[in-house]
Amino acid sequence: MRQIGRAAICALVFLCAAVVSPASAQAPVKIVALGDSLTAGLGLPEKDGFVSRLRAALAAKGVSAEIADAGVSGDTASDGFERLDWSVPDGTGAVIVELGANDMLRGVRPQATRDALEKILRRLQDRHINVLLCGMRAAPNLGADFARTFEPIYPELAAKYGALLYPFFLDGVAANLNLMQRDGLHPNAAGVDVIVARILPQVEQLIARARSSHPS
Repeated sequence: MRQIGRAAICALVFLCAAVVSPASAQAPVKIVALGDSLTAGLGLPEKDGFVSRLRAALAAKGVSAEIADAGVSGDTASDGFERLDWSVPDGTGAVIVELGANDMLRGVRPQATRDALEKILRRLQDRHINVLLCGMRAAPNLGADFARTFEPIYPELAAKYGALLYPFFLDGVAANLNLMQRDGLHPNAAGVDVIVARILPQVEQLIARARSSHPS
């Protein structure tokens, strides 16, 4: 009887392990955050930057993901395209594209920004990599005509290439002095936390898409 009892217990443990292991054994989705200083966390300790805080938020929810920080301060959308292939290695399942803020601040022609972002999205689509495109708004001093040409770039390209869209990367943070660094351009640690909390649902959706298209 004792042998039968032990055998039954072992069988039960094995069955439980078989039920639990597939979910817990999922390989982490490899994500690249391709962006500028907003992604790189300019002016902040590494632990308070966007990528570090996003990693922590996902881990707190039990979401398995690896996020590489490919943010370069000062990069325009064209700069991002030029380094796209080596910034996004083989095996990447998803990319968060956060580019265009420097184009806007420098008054780059919106058509040039659109062309660069479109080349990024097309290249990633060709590589079967899922994308979350982060939008940007134009500063008021650039005028209404600039804004009318610049701001639609993001939703239009996201729709064209089937990318997820986060309409405004600095949503809830821009113009709030309590959430910005002294330069008025970059979020402080508290501002990064707001960004991460707001973008998190879209990032989770991005990970779900990556898992669906590249099951482990």
